[in-house]
Amino acid sequence: MSLNSKQRAYLRSLAAGEQAIMQVGKDGIGENLVKTVSDALEARELIKLTVLAASPEGASQTGEKLASAVGAELVCTVGRKIVLYRESQTNKRIDL
Repeated sequence: MSLNSKQRAYLRSLAAGEQAIMQVGKDGIGENLVKTVSDALEARELIKLTVLAASPEGASQTGEKLASAVGAELVCTVGRKIVLYRESQTNKRIDL
């Protein structure tokens, strides 16, 4: 599923008030992080992460890789923040 610009804008507005719930550190994207992010997306559908300065890649590259690893959409990257969206199978909260 690919998001159109209106859907992206709506998801960005929802994420604006949220706190980042995870951080990507010096280890980058590992198996543990992928599982944790996938579980969080199933529970919340929309999550915000912070990419620390020690991370091996920038926020854009990390966001793209993480989104493809968990089957999510990269909504946006702002500075070191990443916003990911994936429709939940069991806990649907957001109507696009």
